[in-house]
Amino acid sequence: MTAKIIWMDGELVDRDAATVHVTSYGLHYGIGFFEGLRCHPTPEGPAVFRLTDHLVRLRRSAAVYGIPLPYPVEEMARACRAVVSANGLTECYLRPIVFLGDGPDPLSAPYRAAIVASEDGPLIGPPKTDGARAMISGLRRMSADSIPPAAKATGQYLNSFLAQSEALRAGYDEAILLNAAGFVTDGWAHNLFALAGGELRTPPVSAGALPGITRDSVMTLAREDGLPVSERDLVRTDLYLADECFLTGTAAGVVPVVSVDGRPVGAGTPGPVTARLAAALADVASGTSGAHPEWRETVS
Repeated sequence: MTAKIIWMDGELVDRDAATVHVTSYGLHYGIGFFEGLRCHPTPEGPAVFRLTDHLVRLRRSAAVYGIPLPYPVEEMARACRAVVSANGLTECYLRPIVFLGDGPDPLSAPYRAAIVASEDGPLIGPPKTDGARAMISGLRRMSADSIPPAAKATGQYLNSFLAQSEALRAGYDEAILLNAAGFVTDGWAHNLFALAGGELRTPPVSAGALPGITRDSVMTLAREDGLPVSERDLVRTDLYLADECFLTGTAAGVVPVVSVDGRPVGAGTPGPVTARLAAALADVASGTSGAHPEWRETVS
């Protein structure tokens, strides 16, 4: 459920007043950039996980398209905290978005910004409590010479939406996309990891994967746990033959993948390394472990 107070264009407003005109270019052409963040209850109070890192990525996504953010990172960070506080929340999902507004033409129209809080994440499909059944999508991830996949931009998520819709219609839980060369990029809205031979492997950003904040967190925690981690090209058979496989993302956290294209991954159940990393991530985000306090940015 969306919270009642939204930050929009520099001020907190009631949800019903946070409106966008139908002539906005962001609506017509998918011109915009966004982030997804989680706020968790911690011993120090509500804290947004890696708030500044997410907003720096928002700025970088806009920069890929040659667009400066209409507000500095520090101001948007204060706005995220204000939205959590104004709604009296201790745990929520935050969606900052910057999009092209209305005007005489796209080059002169202003960029607008909003931050929305909700108690649920933007999941497509039911939660995967016992692990996800994934399929390799017949749609390829867009190539870097068409739309830059390293940016988290609104319009390019049509590629992901089509792939996930295909997977759901086929009776699967999650879509996994390949690039034009046949290498694995990521899930429809998640990064992907495969465990094989005692090494945790994930596709490199150069393959088309988004530089995920949760991805980076899991890689750091895995190395601290003594697990070798590599960024390397993967093909579909690497997933079929993996000992474990999982997806990562802000909204979903760590999602075990128990099968790919109907083939069981490992024992066909969530694996112990996946469970250990999921627990480590949850402990850091909630402040339970005390590790990485720099990743928890308190609301007040």
